[in-house]
Amino acid sequence: MKAKAIVFEAPKSLCVRELELAPMGPLDLEVEVSFSGISTGTERLLWEGTMPAFPGLSYPLVPGYETVGTIVNMGAEVPDLNKGDQVFLPGSYAFQGVQNLFGGSGSGLVAKHDRAVKLDPSLGNKGVLLALAATAHHVFTVGREDAPLAYPDLIIGHGIMGRLLARMVVAAGKPAPVVWETQPIRQSGAMGYDVIHPDEDTRKDYRCICDVSGDAAILNRVIAKMAPGGEVVLAGFYKQDLSFAYAPAFMREACIRIAAQWKKHDLDAVAAMFHDGSLPLDGLITHTEKAMHAQRAYEVAFGDPQCLKMVIDWRA
Repeated sequence: MKAKAIVFEAPKSLCVRELELAPMGPLDLEVEVSFSGISTGTERLLWEGTMPAFPGLSYPLVPGYETVGTIVNMGAEVPDLNKGDQVFLPGSYAFQGVQNLFGGSGSGLVAKHDRAVKLDPSLGNKGVLLALAATAHHVFTVGREDAPLAYPDLIIGHGIMGRLLARMVVAAGKPAPVVWETQPIRQSGAMGYDVIHPDEDTRKDYRCICDVSGDAAILNRVIAKMAPGGEVVLAGFYKQDLSFAYAPAFMREACIRIAAQWKKHDLDAVAAMFHDGSLPLDGLITHTEKAMHAQRAYEVAFGDPQCLKMVIDWRA
């Protein structure tokens, strides 16, 4: 089997070419892809060549972990799924002759059945948001298996992750968070919460602050805004080492947590929210390009501040 895929040949160099797919096993799915998303976090670092050391990181590679498509073939032992089902896949490992990091940006994928999440077809291209939403949900749950969920009251960054986080807090019936955003063009689009420039914020009593900006210099600024015993959750991806002044953190007994990749319970939780409509998804996907225009899609995704989410349309 073969499929077209976006291949990063080297930093800032890509092509769309046909690749061989690994043979299917008894527990595998073959998925005809409709849409894949471009991540402005980890995928941007892969594109720029600034990704810190990461398992399997080398070029050429197939990026992408936000894929929606239709099952067209399945192994004999696959349970609970059927041909024709619409599914989300967080990437694949089947493209031959390249690194699959994360292997989701292709016209067809082969992947293990237990990586697939069945979706209502009415979601369309919004289904690619499942991974980002699960990552946002993980902010509330990481390290808190036996403790109440931590809902941020200050969010740094009003990109797509910041919007998902803020919408989840509102959907949970919690006090609306404040969101910091320095770019005027991204200060619009709030749904039930306030977006302000950080210079306008006089508060110093935040209990839970979540950074999704990826700014490695953020800690000193937000620790000064923290209530005693508060915490900072780092949910961006940082290509530089982070540091902070110890005395202000000491005086506040500050806690710093890191929220990494989502877990299965996060994915299940947000899939339910997608399907029951409790998490609004409107206005989050701002740009779409056909796969043949992948070079332009990446340039817009990483260079245009009006682009919250770029989706590649693989449909013929």
